[in-house]
Amino acid sequence: MQNDLTWLDTIAPGFLNTIRQRYLILQRIQWLEPVGRRTLAQELGLSERGLRTETNILKASGLINSSKLGMVLTESGREILGKLDDLMSDLLGFPKKERRLADVLGIDHVLIVSGDCDSQPRVLESMGQLLNKTLAVLLPDGENIIAAMGGTTMAVMAKELTPALAKQRDLLFVPARGGVGELVDIQANAICSEMAKQTGGRHRSLYVPEDISERTYQPLLQEPSIKSVLDLIGQANVVIHSIGEAMTMAQRRNMSAEIIGELQEKQAVAEAFGDFFDESGQVVYKIPRIGLQIPDLTEVPYVFAIAAGQNKAKAIRAYMHNAPQQTWLITDEGAANSLLKGATF
Repeated sequence: MQNDLTWLDTIAPGFLNTIRQRYLILQRIQWLEPVGRRTLAQELGLSERGLRTETNILKASGLINSSKLGMVLTESGREILGKLDDLMSDLLGFPKKERRLADVLGIDHVLIVSGDCDSQPRVLESMGQLLNKTLAVLLPDGENIIAAMGGTTMAVMAKELTPALAKQRDLLFVPARGGVGELVDIQANAICSEMAKQTGGRHRSLYVPEDISERTYQPLLQEPSIKSVLDLIGQANVVIHSIGEAMTMAQRRNMSAEIIGELQEKQAVAEAFGDFFDESGQVVYKIPRIGLQIPDLTEVPYVFAIAAGQNKAKAIRAYMHNAPQQTWLITDEGAANSLLKGATF
């Protein structure tokens, strides 16, 4: 595909740059709508005059509308933007970058969306749409048990799943780990409920505290209501999880000052599945929650790690020392570019 696009640019110099720029304009309008020309020009790093020329063309083509409130996409604009997504992946050089990043991280697959969610929060929505599209291609017909973690990123992913994912499939969403104690709307139970709602699938809940003693932990494993869900988690053929920054996750969980001090002393940078990692990927602290552990992932056919933004790069790198080979990382340009800069491992 990339070679075909190179030939096109040889025949019509500037053609690909024009498509790339207009795609980015449509994309940013979708993220920010309704948006004024000045704000959009700043977002894209263009002059207002140059942007006016491009938006006039897009308006004449019926792809955008403008009013006193700002510019918005028309239905045709949304349709065209959706169709351009795969082409733009090649135009922006993502396949090559994806392959290189997968090699650097030691995993099989990386998928990149344009933008940086640190400054463009709606990039996460694009990542959710990409997750939905990828699952629709990969998952077999029939029964699929999907284990999902909680978190703010996962809450966005859940809302982007669609009923098309359930076509010829029986989808059951189960929480990958117990986690009662976090904010209700970002607990794994809530994420699974939302995923089931968006797709027309089913879900089960796992009601256990987040931080419990070993003495309490073992008897809970034998409770019928908990054991039945744990059995389903063990049968999951898909796991979807995010990767957190260590200090952010510690504070969100209201961990004690003593533990936070320990994490700082041991230079923790990442968290996933209740494990906190330093930059070398060593586990420096573990929350004894019920559910999937990282070693369990080796037996799961499809594992999706969702993390993005330049500020998450260090956390992604640390966790990937422990990620199973079959992991699919869905990320954005901000994180990808940072991870590839001076990569040595």
